[in-house]
Amino acid sequence: MRRWMLLCLFLVLTGCGDAPGDGTQQWRFALEEIDGSVQDAYAQRFKALVEERSGGDIEVLIYPYGTLGTSAQLSELIQNGTLEFAFASPGHLGSVVPEVQVMNLHFLFSEDNEANAEVLRDSPTIYGPLADAYMRRNLKLLAMIPEGWMAWTGNRPLRTPEDFQGFRIRTMVSPLLLEAYRAYGANPAPLPYAEVYSALQLNTIDGQVNPIFAIEEMSFYEVQDYLVMPRHLQFVASVVTNPQFYDGLDAETQAMLQDVKEELDDYIFQVQRDYNAERLNVIRENSDIEIIELSEEEREAFHALSLPVRERYVEMTGEQGERILEGLQEEFAAAEAGEFVGREDREN
Repeated sequence: MRRWMLLCLFLVLTGCGDAPGDGTQQWRFALEEIDGSVQDAYAQRFKALVEERSGGDIEVLIYPYGTLGTSAQLSELIQNGTLEFAFASPGHLGSVVPEVQVMNLHFLFSEDNEANAEVLRDSPTIYGPLADAYMRRNLKLLAMIPEGWMAWTGNRPLRTPEDFQGFRIRTMVSPLLLEAYRAYGANPAPLPYAEVYSALQLNTIDGQVNPIFAIEEMSFYEVQDYLVMPRHLQFVASVVTNPQFYDGLDAETQAMLQDVKEELDDYIFQVQRDYNAERLNVIRENSDIEIIELSEEEREAFHALSLPVRERYVEMTGEQGERILEGLQEEFAAAEAGEFVGREDREN
């Protein structure tokens, strides 16, 4: 805690403004993941585009996971204006913005990743009522990006809900994620990302859930016997900034940020697809872990148990949450049918 408070003081003292000696602005961008991750690829491209389009007037400094604190602490730094940009994934942010836990509902996303990307890119629900929920907590939502299907790893195969009975699975801290895995019979255990490997190694937990690229880059597969792909949930992350910082930017800079966001939407979709495919091959080539893809029949057993958790989401979030859930269900269905209408098209 003392170290984090010292970091906060350092960030305040070196806040956004002129960099020493050259008159450029410095924007800090903090990640929830390490170098070489999907978030790192996004931030590196963001940095290149912003610095180029600002004519060198803005310098973007990137802080990988652990540099400035936990995911929860990064969101707090954004809220109090100490940090300019950060990733805030729904799995961690749900305690602050309960409505964003809609992104943690199992089997909500389409099985068509192109449809998912289309909705995340331009959803009237995400960039309307959900963004309003962020704003009420002094967070401005800039983008919602895909990072790939979540996969389970474990020291036993996880093919049925019965296999989850008493299973200690590491999850993020979202209250709804805990509910989701309790519905399967598991004992969810929220742990900081950096502690997961040792917890698996010491058998403090039995398994964990993450996208494939994260399972590879954090080497979780080295200390697990099974990798299970249920296609139950997409891992998504939101890019947030401080509303007062954003409102203080001139109209030209705000427009530049929107252009960068739109370019990055297409870029990161391809990056995450490539990363997850490449990292799965690395896992196959460097371990004897058994890889299991659930059948439709096996998936349906989990799907049925997941539906009451949607009711719990509405109980947690009220009418606003119900509106968000219904809006996203309609949008994913429309995108699958080729009938999705984004916010820009609706405005035009």
